[in-house]
Amino acid sequence: MSILPQLAFLLVFAVAGYIIYKRVSYLKRNIFLGKGETRNDQPEKRWKTMLLVALGQQKMFKRIIPAFLHLLIYVAFIIINLEVLEFIIDGITGSHRIFAPFLGAVYGVSMNIFEFLAIAVLVSCVAFLIRRNVMKVERFTKPEMKGWPALDANLILIIEIILMMAILTMNATDQILASRGVEKYLLLDGLFFSSFIQPLFVGMSDATLIFIERFAWWFHIVGILAFAVYITYSKHLHIFLAFPNTWYSNLKPKGEINNMPEVTNEVNMMLGMATESSAEPPAEIGRFGAKDINDLTWVNVMNAYSCTECGRCTAECPANLTGKKLSPRKIMMDVRDRAEEVGKSLDAGGPGLEDGKSLLGDYITKEEINACTTCNACVEACPVNIDPLSIILQLRRYVAMEESGTPAQWNAMFQNMETSFSPWKFSPADRFNWADQVKNEETK
Repeated sequence: MSILPQLAFLLVFAVAGYIIYKRVSYLKRNIFLGKGETRNDQPEKRWKTMLLVALGQQKMFKRIIPAFLHLLIYVAFIIINLEVLEFIIDGITGSHRIFAPFLGAVYGVSMNIFEFLAIAVLVSCVAFLIRRNVMKVERFTKPEMKGWPALDANLILIIEIILMMAILTMNATDQILASRGVEKYLLLDGLFFSSFIQPLFVGMSDATLIFIERFAWWFHIVGILAFAVYITYSKHLHIFLAFPNTWYSNLKPKGEINNMPEVTNEVNMMLGMATESSAEPPAEIGRFGAKDINDLTWVNVMNAYSCTECGRCTAECPANLTGKKLSPRKIMMDVRDRAEEVGKSLDAGGPGLEDGKSLLGDYITKEEINACTTCNACVEACPVNIDPLSIILQLRRYVAMEESGTPAQWNAMFQNMETSFSPWKFSPADRFNWADQVKNEETK
């Protein structure tokens, strides 16, 4: 028996594995272009958050219809991939349906479940294509979704449809060959869904059916491996990054804004109090806020790579809803694009971060970040706990503290808060005069 098919499979599998390894290393390097941050507190709460939000799809169900369709694809992705294990073993050993003799009737039941899920994926993907391209749901038609982002989403849906069709075609031709007693092919206890397309192949010769069955088998497994590679270049990287992204979620109360350690340390030094830093003065003065991705934390950059581009954040953003240029989804896409630009430059031996560009200015404008109301709607809406607000605040802090570039009205407010402890320019001692005035009005 020829071992060429096994050698070909091993070659394809090894090449795909090597590309994925290189790509994962590249993504890891890009993510850690951000500053260090430790988020290992409250491990029990973090595991619970990951299980509910990433695995349990908890936040998806704020929109029932797309959530249900997404759940079908998600469950199919997990369960059907169990069959991929059999594909891999068959590919390496040259066997055919290696688990069938061991599982008996359970194997036929499993194949029917897989086929049901394949149909569920087909229906869901078609529905999503219609939502994007026929119904044109508003959040999928925003300016940042033009070009590659729109094509990427459609490509994934079309690829998934084709892969599911390959499974059904493989099973249909496989069972016709088994019913004819062709060697190696095992007759299972009735595959329900693939039986509907068997009439398309019944009149074909054994040689033709074997070719179609083998082609569908190879197409499916090579398609799965190619899909795994493609995901690392796509927004669908969230399939894997959703888990660490939710584990490292910000667990602080919604609306709590972090103090800046640099400012806290300076104030403590002025007051003669102990600082968080060591006694030795820093070799280089830290930057206030963030101008580029290396000023953000690695969690911020991981958030960007975890972004599903679903647009739920932008759909809930009050600034965007009132016509402002701010789109939280675009903020995350810009951070990812900047990380990609720097990463490719470094790999090519280029200047990397020293290319004369920066996240603020070349990707994200002051007009965008100034429009943010810090309401946390974007954070609350995200299905995988991405935090665009953290990035916006860091960029805005840079503009205020490094460039003194905030609007004049803001500067007046900042000065009033510094001197009067409120946004209004009057003495703190007079803060409750309005209450006395109201009381006097009521007693008249």
